[in-house]
Amino acid sequence: MGILRSMVLYAALAVGANTAVADTAELEALRTGLMKKLVFHSAPAPVSDKVFTDPEGGAHQLSDYRGKYILVNFWATWCAPCRKEMPSLNALQETLGGDTFEVLTIATGRNTLPGITKFFAKAEITELPVLLDPKQKLARDMGVLGLPISVIIDPDGREIARLRGDAEWDSNSALAIINALIKP
Repeated sequence: MGILRSMVLYAALAVGANTAVADTAELEALRTGLMKKLVFHSAPAPVSDKVFTDPEGGAHQLSDYRGKYILVNFWATWCAPCRKEMPSLNALQETLGGDTFEVLTIATGRNTLPGITKFFAKAEITELPVLLDPKQKLARDMGVLGLPISVIIDPDGREIARLRGDAEWDSNSALAIINALIKP
C-alpha cells in the first residue's frame, strides 16, 4: 500500500509541477520591452506581513489583500524612475483593477504626505492609493534594496514575480501578463 500511495503522490506532484512550469513559461513568453525585467519565481515565496499605513494612520498588511492578485510597487517621491512609471501604474489600475486584481503603491522611506499629494495631483494619479512605509519596515522585510521595485503577489499571499526598476505597466505586454494571471 505504501508504494502505491507514493506512486500516486509522485504522479500528482509531477502533473502539478508541469502545470506550474507551463504557466510560468506562458507568462514569460508575454514579456516584451521593459517587461522583460519581470522575473517569475520558480516557486512562490512567502511575503512579509509588516504593517504599513494610510495617510490617516490606519494599519494595513499585505495579508489584507488575500483572494486577489496584487501588484505592490515600492516607490518614493524623490525617485525619478518611480515618478516616471506612476502614470502607467495608474492606467493599469484603471484598466484592470477590481475584485481579482489591485495595484498598491507604497511610498517607502522619507516621503511627506504633502509631497505625495502634490505629485499625485500634478501627474493626475487618481486611481492609486496613498500608502506609507516611512520606517521602511515592510520594504526591508521584502528585500527591497533599491527603488522602484514591483512585486506581484498571488491570491494566496505569495510573491510570484518581481521587477527591479521602472516599467511600462500599461503596455500591451504588461496587460497581457496581468490578464493571463487573473483569467478564470
